[in-house]
Amino acid sequence: MCGIVGAINQAAPVSAEAAQRAAASLAKRGPDDSGVWTEGETALAHRRLAILDLTPAGHQPMVSTDGRYVIVLNGEIYNFLELRRQLNPDENAWHSRSDTEVVLAAYGRWGPECVNRFHGMFAFAIWDRKEKRLFAARDRMGVKPFYYHFGSAGFLFASRPRALFALDPSLSPELDEQALRYYLEIGYIPAPWSIHREIRKLPPAHYLMLDASGLRVRRYWDFRHIVPEQRWSRRSETDLLDELDEIISRSVRLRMVADVPLGAFLSGGIDSSLVVAAMRRHSAQPIRSFTVGFEEPEYDESKHASRVAKALGTEHEVEYLRVDDLLGLLPAFRAEFDEPFFDSSAFPTLAVSRMARRKVTVSLSGDGGDELFGGYHYYQIMRGLSPAFSVPEIMRRVAAAGISLMPGHSMKLLAAALREPDAGSAFAFARSIAKDFRGVLLPEVLEHTQSLRQLFGKTCAEFASGLSSVEQAMRLDAAYTLPDDYLQKVDVASMAFSLEARDPLLDQELVEWAMRLPLEWKFRRGRNKYLLRKLAYRYVPQELLDRPKQGFGVPIDRWLRGPLREWAEERLSDNSLYQRMPLNRARVDELFALHLSGARNVYPMLWAILVLADFDSDGAISCS
Repeated sequence: MCGIVGAINQAAPVSAEAAQRAAASLAKRGPDDSGVWTEGETALAHRRLAILDLTPAGHQPMVSTDGRYVIVLNGEIYNFLELRRQLNPDENAWHSRSDTEVVLAAYGRWGPECVNRFHGMFAFAIWDRKEKRLFAARDRMGVKPFYYHFGSAGFLFASRPRALFALDPSLSPELDEQALRYYLEIGYIPAPWSIHREIRKLPPAHYLMLDASGLRVRRYWDFRHIVPEQRWSRRSETDLLDELDEIISRSVRLRMVADVPLGAFLSGGIDSSLVVAAMRRHSAQPIRSFTVGFEEPEYDESKHASRVAKALGTEHEVEYLRVDDLLGLLPAFRAEFDEPFFDSSAFPTLAVSRMARRKVTVSLSGDGGDELFGGYHYYQIMRGLSPAFSVPEIMRRVAAAGISLMPGHSMKLLAAALREPDAGSAFAFARSIAKDFRGVLLPEVLEHTQSLRQLFGKTCAEFASGLSSVEQAMRLDAAYTLPDDYLQKVDVASMAFSLEARDPLLDQELVEWAMRLPLEWKFRRGRNKYLLRKLAYRYVPQELLDRPKQGFGVPIDRWLRGPLREWAEERLSDNSLYQRMPLNRARVDELFALHLSGARNVYPMLWAILVLADFDSDGAISCS
């Protein structure tokens, strides 16, 4: 796990000092080593968190044996040993034991097609000194970030936006209003957008090439066209469980290769429990596991995690957090998330990463299980709504009108979902934080930007035909929410403490297998994640796992009426916020008063605005 920086600028080449300064802004991503390579119009810089081959032989930027290629890599290629044997079985031909050298050799042998052979999490760039060509790629599921700018000043890239501004202080921080709209609708900014108009994100499963003919961005892998194998409906449950068990075990084993101490995040849920169970089978030593606990019982998973840890025989550690402890992470939250980020589970993720880093350098997690196997409650809601979208819209609207008259805010939300034109739009409404979005952005911004519903609808049109609305919803989460919310959160929070986080449930083999699994194996007998749940029962007593999903958030709603109220009032009453940002102050004031009254929780929209306001107060972005 590392931080990467690069620039190609023929008009005014970036200096080694500027590249070093940019890399220094990513020091927490790589505290063990740093390096800069410059030549003519090109500068590459790197910060290293040493995981494989801790010797200087793993130093980056790394130059190929023939001197033609130079690479900076962030991440891990888990099957590098297999590729190493394919490329050259003679161990004496290799100069290091690092996966970086293997990536260089793979590109030299197979060119851009090399990415199809990599199993891992990665964002890397390779400069071809002979052809004057840059090749860069991001892993299939978007575990590792890649930000870039392409303009008259040349091409810049980095692991985080802050490094781009350090690389070129003249780079405009102007706000991207389309990104702002997406952020206020769903709480994160989907690729390729970023909060800055001049900066873009390379989407997951894409690579780019830059040479004299210009910039080209291409997709190299696409789970969206994988359809469920209907013949699997006739397979026995035992057969499917055995196959799934083998795939997860193989994925975990690959992710346990490291030359540093290794552990796992353990929430006590199905996904992390399965990962730890597989780790135990591949380790002669007890697995270290980590979780954080909270004062609020409805947010506290620590007791469940401890029971699971005991069943799995791990060396388990728990750190209990008070409100003051979590609020004390606000400076870290603001410092590390250099784009507005809504997800409040970033706070406990920061806390558990800080805790784990005291004992290990690598931690495995269970991210991905919900998106692949149907873990979220709103998938069940979509299953219930699906039949309604097979009837004429006028009938749905009549039904919605009747439902809206029923008491309770949830009935009004259900009515609003039924008024959507199709199931994809209904999911966009159900998934968004924007139930109170109306009127928050100024009308002129809405006129020239598209909505989340439009984005999701366009994406659904690119999916394989014949998918149910639930399968479309799960693919939308895997395409957007997973990389741009959950994986970004883990990447930023873990890197804040120089911890590498690995995600066995996002191995490409497992993703493709899960996409082929028919829906009846994900939702069966009134249970979600049915097959994954049944597999977990093999290793953990069923009574420890059969409990309501709690999530990993914090009580922002109560905090805004309590310890964060003064902080919130100060920011929401700041005139400069509404001068810099295209927000409707009257609507924001209305929402804040509604929340404080206790009449209704509208904290998602308030928190999104507060994060934006706090981010903007540093002058990090500006509105044109």
